[in-house]
Amino acid sequence: MGSPDPVRSYFERWFQALWFEGHHRWAYFFLLPLSGLYGFFSSRCSRTSVDTLPVPVVVVGNLTVGGTGKTPCTLALTAALRELGWHPGIISRGYGGYQRVPAAVLPASDPAQLGDEPVLMAGRNLAPVWVGRRRVQVAQALLRAHPEVDVLLSDDGLQHRALPRQVECVVVDGARGWGNGALLPAGPLRESLSRLATVDAVVVNCASETPPMSLFSGMAGSVMSLESSSWISLQDPNQTLPRDHFYGQSCLVLAGIGHPERFFGQLERWGIVVERRPFPDHHPYRREDLPAHLDKPVLMTEKDAIKWRRLGLTQGWYLPVDAHLEPALIQRVDTLLRTKDSHG
Repeated sequence: MGSPDPVRSYFERWFQALWFEGHHRWAYFFLLPLSGLYGFFSSRCSRTSVDTLPVPVVVVGNLTVGGTGKTPCTLALTAALRELGWHPGIISRGYGGYQRVPAAVLPASDPAQLGDEPVLMAGRNLAPVWVGRRRVQVAQALLRAHPEVDVLLSDDGLQHRALPRQVECVVVDGARGWGNGALLPAGPLRESLSRLATVDAVVVNCASETPPMSLFSGMAGSVMSLESSSWISLQDPNQTLPRDHFYGQSCLVLAGIGHPERFFGQLERWGIVVERRPFPDHHPYRREDLPAHLDKPVLMTEKDAIKWRRLGLTQGWYLPVDAHLEPALIQRVDTLLRTKDSHG
């Protein structure tokens, strides 16, 4: 049976423990000077965009490394803007893929080439999705192919300074927050928390109704919850099972996402006996990553299913999630877009 790269997995767990669990304190102080250098050079390299685009851009990003829920938030905003009369398009770096020049993403596209999250978003059929190394070029290519698009949403890209933007939304994991609050590599932050003073919204991905106010750093924010209803067959999307179908059963559960423990814990709270199989985020799965003969159901996230459905796994079920956004956030984004768009 195959397994994820043990060296990479070890270091991922080690740094997660340092950043979010308060372990390895000796290493924190050792790495702190490197964080200072990271902050110095990143501030020197950052620049205000000199590029322009004919339509407004909403950037959905984060300050920490790893998954926070940006993609579900992007999809939810896309759906909400469609209902308000906008014609959105989605651009992405396509992390995990190797596509460099701008390219359209289709539901049947190869995630190894274009990235798992862009293929997932294309499968929702909410808006045209394009990827590429340079986001401005990707945006221009999408607009040439889809002249009806009047707003762009960038899934990630908060730190991509060349991309002009009218609205910035930062998504943070309510369970892990900002970690120890330090910049890379001593902490998980890509930018200092002072950056929050310049964004338009902080969205907390949190199951709780009252996330810690410290996550907002004094500014108004909103809560995003992830909702799911049915399991979908990996091989036949028309075959579904109710969410509680696997209650009391032992299932092999895999997750190659930014925070696998969130998914494992969720299923355990639903009464599923979870045999955990965490993988690195954007892991390029092989059939050898699972036993050749499976005697129990295999459960996974929708992001994992994008890759596994191409590997001939027949016992697999995945759980799509949809983000629920507060109406005040949607109204704020719409108002900012209309105000900033009308002023050029």
